[in-house]
Amino acid sequence: MAEQPLVETRQLGDFRIHALHGGSQRLDGGAMFGVVPKPLWEKRIPPDERNRIPLAMRCLLVETPDALVLIDNGCGNKEPDKFKDIYGIDNSASDPSVHPTRIEEALDFLGFSVDDIDVMIDTHLHFDHAGGNTRRTADGELVLSFPRAGYVVQKGEWEWAHVRNERIQASYLPHNFDPVMAAGKLDLLEGDVEVLPGISVLHTPGHTPHHQSVLIRSAGETACFLADVMPTSAHLPLPWIMGYDVEPLRTLESKRTLLARARAEQWLLVFEHDPAVAWGRLSPDDERPILVPV
Repeated sequence: MAEQPLVETRQLGDFRIHALHGGSQRLDGGAMFGVVPKPLWEKRIPPDERNRIPLAMRCLLVETPDALVLIDNGCGNKEPDKFKDIYGIDNSASDPSVHPTRIEEALDFLGFSVDDIDVMIDTHLHFDHAGGNTRRTADGELVLSFPRAGYVVQKGEWEWAHVRNERIQASYLPHNFDPVMAAGKLDLLEGDVEVLPGISVLHTPGHTPHHQSVLIRSAGETACFLADVMPTSAHLPLPWIMGYDVEPLRTLESKRTLLARARAEQWLLVFEHDPAVAWGRLSPDDERPILVPV
């Protein structure tokens, strides 16, 4: 994967949004594309010798007049080297003695710190999205990464994360989210909710039963942080659905609804895992979902 910029910034109405490159990972291409045959998907994102494709761990920082909001936070700094090798994780900061991960480095680059985050939105609680909820200090203490922030996630996602069955348990690591609840910092939402003016969560089930995407609206413009309902721009076609999704037919309907609205309203689509493209809009002239990068 080509080196991605630490931060990409653009204006959205009266808001400023920043795509933070929180590192990269490599996951099995077959798992990432489900029933799509390899000769098709490998043209979009070529695999390595272990059949893994490169993926970004991109988070979104939103500056509004009311708050500084972070959406997802990558893998964090708590996992051992064996874990990082299995999932191809590289999220180290340029100087790990200064910043625990690249997320903190990106915030610093923008002139912010972890103490400036007011709201931390978790789209879901998988380790590559919510691993940075907490961090391990130099002396081994487990602490909240964003001590002033209120954290939000769907109530159903919180409950699903504690269903310890063999199909899902590897993706849910309790040290990423249980300490947030124990600290009284986790707000459990139900369905589509406006978290604060201009920022709403949108229930987009399929990847998990209570996965949520995030809508950002300001001055007539809308962006949608898709998270894992469409993790890369290669996943825009309706049947291109991850094998990781626990309810793929619900993913299909979530995608159908999102894509129709995105085309009609010319949303800016923000991709969490695309190895090269942070955001783009759908071409209004094509029936198929064709991305026009911006």
